[in-house]
Amino acid sequence: MMGHVHDRSGQPSPFLVDHIGLLPKGRVLDVAMGRGRNAVYLARQGFEVEGVDISGEALDAARLLAESFGVSPALRLMDLEKDVSLPKEAYDVVVCFNYLHRPLIPRLKQALRLGGMMVYETYIVDQARFGKPKNPEHLLKHNELLKLFQDFRCLRYHEGIMERRKAIAGYIGVKI
Repeated sequence: MMGHVHDRSGQPSPFLVDHIGLLPKGRVLDVAMGRGRNAVYLARQGFEVEGVDISGEALDAARLLAESFGVSPALRLMDLEKDVSLPKEAYDVVVCFNYLHRPLIPRLKQALRLGGMMVYETYIVDQARFGKPKNPEHLLKHNELLKLFQDFRCLRYHEGIMERRKAIAGYIGVKI
């Protein structure tokens, strides 16, 4: 659960909303989905969504949010840092926001079909601005998302001080 920040606003990520038109319609996996803001948004846009998270409380909040919008994404309790079983080449889109567990990345790549898209946004180390981080293993290094997905075709990338003065990096790429 370390390294995962739940967004309590219920609003989907602006990075996801701004680029929704790029994503192929179909089956989506929302990884470490928290309270469901992105999963519910995607379901409302007509995607077939599966969301996974370690927190039962977060899943309950996601169910309530989904019900309030009349959508029903599949929600599953899963510890992404332990035994993760994801189907291979099963998803058209994988999204992950505000969570980083590097050993999971190869499994996320395998879960995407050829031509599928990865949407990833999380916090980066910015020592110059914020000092030495408490948990650097849960923060991206500069340009790290580009390196982690160098075998994909990058469509969008940003890095720096963004929303609410947080240092974040965002990536959208296609599995080739």
